[in-house]
Amino acid sequence: MAVVVLLAAGALLALVLQSRHDLDREARNRSVSVAQTFAKSLGLQEALRTPNPSSVLQPVAEETRKAAGVDFIVVMDTHGIRYSHPQPDRIGERFVGTIEPSLAGRVHTESVQGPLGKEIQAVVPVYSAEGKVIGLVSAGLTVKSVTGIANRQLPVILLSIAGGLALATVGTALISRRLRRQTHGLGTQEMTRMYEHHDAVLHAVREGVLITDGEGRLLLANDEAARLLDLPDDAEGRPVDEVGMDRRMADLLLSGRTATDEVLEAGDRLLVVNQRPTRPGGRPQGSAVTIRDSTEMQLLSSRAETARRRLKLLYDAGGDIGTTLDVVRTAEELAAVAVPRFADFVTVDLADAVLHGDEPGPGADMRRTAVNGIRSDHPLYPLGSLIDFLPSTPQARGYGTGAVEFVPDLRDAPGWHAQDPIRTSAIVEYGIHSLIAAPLKARGVVLGVVNFWRSQKPEPFDDDDLSLAEELVSRAAVTMDNARRYTREHHLAVTLQRSLLPKDLPEQSAVDVAHFYQPAQSGVGGDWFDVIPLPGSRVGLVVGDVVGHGLHAAATMGRLRTAVHNFSSLDLPPDELLARLDNLVQRMDEEGDSTAPDGGVLGATCLYAVYDPVSRNCTMARAGHMPPLVVAPDGTTTISELPAGPPLGLGGMPFETMELRLEEGSQLVLYTDGLVEERSRDIAEGVEKLRTALSHPDRDPKASRRAVLDALLPSHPTDDIALLIARTRTLEPSQVAGWDVPSDPSEVAAVRSRAADKLEEWGLEELAFSTELILSELITNAIRYGAAPVRVRLLHDRTLTCEVWDSSSTAPHLRYAANTDEGGRGLFLVAQISEHWGTRYVPGGKVIWAEQVLPPSGGTPS
Repeated sequence: MAVVVLLAAGALLALVLQSRHDLDREARNRSVSVAQTFAKSLGLQEALRTPNPSSVLQPVAEETRKAAGVDFIVVMDTHGIRYSHPQPDRIGERFVGTIEPSLAGRVHTESVQGPLGKEIQAVVPVYSAEGKVIGLVSAGLTVKSVTGIANRQLPVILLSIAGGLALATVGTALISRRLRRQTHGLGTQEMTRMYEHHDAVLHAVREGVLITDGEGRLLLANDEAARLLDLPDDAEGRPVDEVGMDRRMADLLLSGRTATDEVLEAGDRLLVVNQRPTRPGGRPQGSAVTIRDSTEMQLLSSRAETARRRLKLLYDAGGDIGTTLDVVRTAEELAAVAVPRFADFVTVDLADAVLHGDEPGPGADMRRTAVNGIRSDHPLYPLGSLIDFLPSTPQARGYGTGAVEFVPDLRDAPGWHAQDPIRTSAIVEYGIHSLIAAPLKARGVVLGVVNFWRSQKPEPFDDDDLSLAEELVSRAAVTMDNARRYTREHHLAVTLQRSLLPKDLPEQSAVDVAHFYQPAQSGVGGDWFDVIPLPGSRVGLVVGDVVGHGLHAAATMGRLRTAVHNFSSLDLPPDELLARLDNLVQRMDEEGDSTAPDGGVLGATCLYAVYDPVSRNCTMARAGHMPPLVVAPDGTTTISELPAGPPLGLGGMPFETMELRLEEGSQLVLYTDGLVEERSRDIAEGVEKLRTALSHPDRDPKASRRAVLDALLPSHPTDDIALLIARTRTLEPSQVAGWDVPSDPSEVAAVRSRAADKLEEWGLEELAFSTELILSELITNAIRYGAAPVRVRLLHDRTLTCEVWDSSSTAPHLRYAANTDEGGRGLFLVAQISEHWGTRYVPGGKVIWAEQVLPPSGGTPS
């Protein structure tokens, strides 16, 4: 309490002195402010120039003084003669104070003994408009006024001191009470005994405790800390870096930074250290440190981490191996997963038969299919090598027995060195020292061997690595066997698909053709195309697509292609041909095994077009297929507005036919959706790119095919691609001859005569007799059994075609006449003389035609 009173008295004195100093400074500042304000007031300069300035300035100065709260405002001339004063009798007398600094243009404050007593005053100059000092203004307060203000503040200061004393007294009482409550009223002996107990516990716990100060000295170290850090007995009180502890531990203690569960090595121990800054005993900042021995826990954690990494490797292998049904790609994925997390180098050797989808036979000749490692300059057999492993090698033993072979030290492996002494020595010198040869075994068949090589880690593979390699390879083997079986099925499907597609397009004169077919990379589909010669120098163009992949889709495609050939031989219009094909697909669906995963036809589309080079008409219809594109000779490309029609197999809906007239040199482009559809773009965008690629004049079909493939062919097609580009040609008028035939049998002779003349003109005299006989029979039947009008047409192309038109829809039938029959042999003679004959229906009637092979001397018209 005495100290508090002394402090209060000193504070009182300081406050009084400070208060007076502040009041004196405030008085000077106020005097300067009032004087400057009055010196700059309006009208002051004019008043100083009047004959009697006092009469003007005295009342103004007094009024301003009272308002500003100062004791006086004195206005004087440059000689110090007063014009105003609170005591009017002082006006005209000389000002008491220093005016020279103000005459020089400065503000001057001072304390003087004036008429009002001791005064604090400020003197400021008054300037004319030209910047000349024309007068002075002084304002100020008396010391008595200033002291009075200070005295009025003294009670407040005393009350504040008294309040502080009261608060100090109450605070001291409360703190003493709290301390007694916290110590539970314990005295000195009790507190000493409690400290001894705490010290015993501190040194008995199984966790090291250290306390350091801000100067890096060790203040406290319990027994466990001394044991873990091998501290000497006199460690306490000595600098941390002089007690012999590990350097990293000493650096951590001296740094004073916060540490949470940091693991440090101290000899053969792993210590977990926690450090927090503190201020022990109020001294400069130090640290409190706890230490735990985690050597055994770290060993368990290391084993758990190793197990976790291996499980993660197996988990990743399940997702990263077998992303595609490709044997080589699967082997590469296996090698990529294992390096560097399990082995430094991985090589995959497969039996050559596996790469072709077949089951491997006996023997150890294997193809190096995948190689991956931490470096590329290794001396292992390169990728693609065909290796004949000796029976003494671990690879051959593993391939023969199906068991994993383990070589802990390759330097001591004579059987392996015998394979290739130069190469094996280079491998050992390279640093590869341990090997696991794990056979790829699936469904009882060994497909090859996976070799795991270690070089960076000095220790060899262990038993845990052996089991991991076995598990890793067994998972990959199933995926690889699936890829092998898929490869075999893919090869079979490709072989079947290509065998069912046309190898060489037939000769015909109606169109110049360029075609392209490529099966899907992931599975053969059912796309097909065809060019079918038709009677009358016409040609049928077909493109189709069977939904699905594999052997079933390829076989279905073959059946549909055969059906289209058969239906086209009947010379059916496109819509009727698609209708019959639709019925066939429905029967195929009904006959298919509904329980089989690929039974029936999942869907099929088709586009069938017939082009006539004489009339230049193209008649087409489609069943759910992509619309064809027509490229005019000038390069203008349009997408045909051919009605879509339902896909094949739905039934119940008719197909619509559209007829186009094509200029000579036009290109008709038929394709499947695999060409224009990709995951990265929709069909509409693909069709537009196709149209752009084709829009170029003066291109032949092969050049157009190249342009289309450059623009649209994907690097890894996911669907079959079929493309057929046909450029139209026309028969010259000189190659066609036609006549109308009156309905009179006697006119047949005249027609035969005209035909013979035309054949002579064409240089086909050798066919005159047979042609006259064919025309006689066909015209006579048309007149006798058909209906007018009757018309005859001869076409000189790759064959000589005789056509007889009539308006009847009754089709003739070939029959064999008996010996007693007088007639019925006409069509039999036509069939015997001609190469082919038949009937086709046209709007308004039918056409009976017969084709003859041109004689060698007749040639083919250019």
